[in-house]
Order: sequence, then C-alpha cells, then structure tokens
Amino acid sequence: MRLVAESGLWTTGPAHPATTPLTAVLEVSGAVLSWTIDDPPDDAATHIAFTDVSRADWLWRVVGETGHVALTSALAAHPAGDLELAGVDVVSGSTAPLRRLALGHWLRRWWPASQRDGIAGLDRALLDVEVAVLTAGVQGFFTDDTLDSDVAGLLAPHAAALLSHLRTDDRRVLELVRSGARLADEAGLDDMAWAELSAAVDDSSVVATLPSGRRDDYALAAGTDGAPRGAASIGRGVASINWGAVPPGIFDAAEDTVDWSVEPAGPGVVAVIRAAVVGPDAPTDIPVRVNSGRSAAPEPWTPAAGPPSRSPTHTGTRWRRPRPGTTIGRGHRW
Repeated sequence: MRLVAESGLWTTGPAHPATTPLTAVLEVSGAVLSWTIDDPPDDAATHIAFTDVSRADWLWRVVGETGHVALTSALAAHPAGDLELAGVDVVSGSTAPLRRLALGHWLRRWWPASQRDGIAGLDRALLDVEVAVLTAGVQGFFTDDTLDSDVAGLLAPHAAALLSHLRTDDRRVLELVRSGARLADEAGLDDMAWAELSAAVDDSSVVATLPSGRRDDYALAAGTDGAPRGAASIGRGVASINWGAVPPGIFDAAEDTVDWSVEPAGPGVVAVIRAAVVGPDAPTDIPVRVNSGRSAAPEPWTPAAGPPSRSPTHTGTRWRRPRPGTTIGRGHRW
C-alpha cells in the first residue's frame, strides 16, 4: 500500500480526478473514504484520506490486524513524505458494504431526477431506510459520530410514508419497511407515527385499513409557471442549473431548464427568472443574485409553481441589451 501526504493528510494515493457529482464519499471515524461511482467495484479503487488515524479503530477490518499495526506505526514514525508499505493491502471484499453505503448517500445527494429527460425521482423514504439499514450494518466503522452515521436522522421523517408502503405486494419493499421499523425502535424513535407503523408491521389486519395511493414526487411541475411573459422584454435567454452549486432534490437536472428575461418596470427594469423544479424538497430560501456591470440585486428564490423570481436592478442601470458577463443565480453565467 502506498501512502501519500496530501493537503496535510495521509491518503492512499492522489484524490480521484472525478468532479464532485461523480464521487461517492463516506465519512467514517478518523477517515473519509471515496470512490468514483462509474468505476467497477474494486477494493483497490477505494481512496482513504485519514483525518485522524488514531480514531480509525476499524482499520484492521480493511487491511487486517498486521496491516493495521504496520500502517499506524509507519505513520507515527514518518510525519512527512510518501510511504510504501510492503505486504499491506486491502482485504478482498472488506470495502464492499462501505462502497454500497457511499453510493446510497450519493443517490440522496446527486440523483439527477428530471421530468424533461424522463429520469424518475427516487422514493426518498425507501432510499433513506435502505441507507439507514446499511449504516447499521457497518457500525464498527462509526465509533465516533460523523456526517454519515446518523441512523435516527435518516429514519425520523418517514414513518407516514413507510406506513403507506405496507400496502404494496413487492416483498423487497415490505422487508425494507419491516427492517426500518425494527431499526427505528432500536434508535429510540417512539412517537405516534412510528408506534402506528410498528403496530401495522406486527398486525397484518391493520394494513387493510391504510389509505392507498402514493405521494406524487413531482407535485411542483417542471418547466415554467405559465405566467404571461413581458411583451417588451429587453433581453431573454435560457441556461442550465450548475448542479454542484444548488441543494439536491429541488431542481430538474436537465439542460436549459432556466428561463430568464430582463423586462421594463416603470422607470426601471426587473430580471425575471424561472426554473424547472421536481422536488421533493421545496425551492424556498435559495439566494439568487443578479449581476450586471456594477449593478447587483439579491433576491430569495420563489417556487416555480408560484410567481417567478423578480429582482429589481440598480436604479442607475440602463439596459438596451443584456451586458456581457451578466450573471444570475448561484454560479451561473449567461
């Protein structure tokens, strides 16, 4: 195994060259593990960046007990420089459940749902339960609390949604719901919704009384809001969301899903911005900023199902046409 000192941390080689949306990341105690999502499963492809090797009590599970001792001893004796540790390798299959868990978190953060491109959204409740079950299965890697270790936090919002899933005839879904209910009980989730789910799991006669149907994950329609466009727009165009600059689970992931225009409004002008959204999260309280030359106007985001976001420009600006370098949004240049 080769160890490299990179950005003040010991790692098992250079970081993946893939951009953020293509990298699955998992924070465990004392380290951050990562994989390129479209690479074939391979233990050797696991990248490990040690944030505190003394907290990585799980290391023996990945490199064996002898490898654990050799690695920690070598890092203690060599505070800087690259190292080559002969005979220390990743144990075959040891990182497979961790990679699967990392992919689960990647799906929660980066799945590119799009009505325009026909990419269905994932069921958030079922996905979070599966990620919680996977997390519980590798608790030996989470001796400390990390960003990815909160089982209760994954399960807490979904009792009602899981209850509706009990009417399915898909055995995989039923087993996942049952596993989620057991795990919630172990995690101490005992409010009324979880008590109702536990009762339904234990008594099949309760299931017959449950409402049918599923929530529509696309309650906010993709595309523009259908509001009338200004008849005398000074300029208009389309653009794409910078996928890495906005929160996940809100905007349509297709290209050219943002419409913008600059329109007269009395003695001034306004910038009108519309973006396609798919949910399940609400597109509220997302800062939008319009820049043109020396003018700048911040504006909170308004859902596409309601009025478009309108930002007044600086009163000294006179727009005969959009200026080169005009930017609207978070990291978007049009």
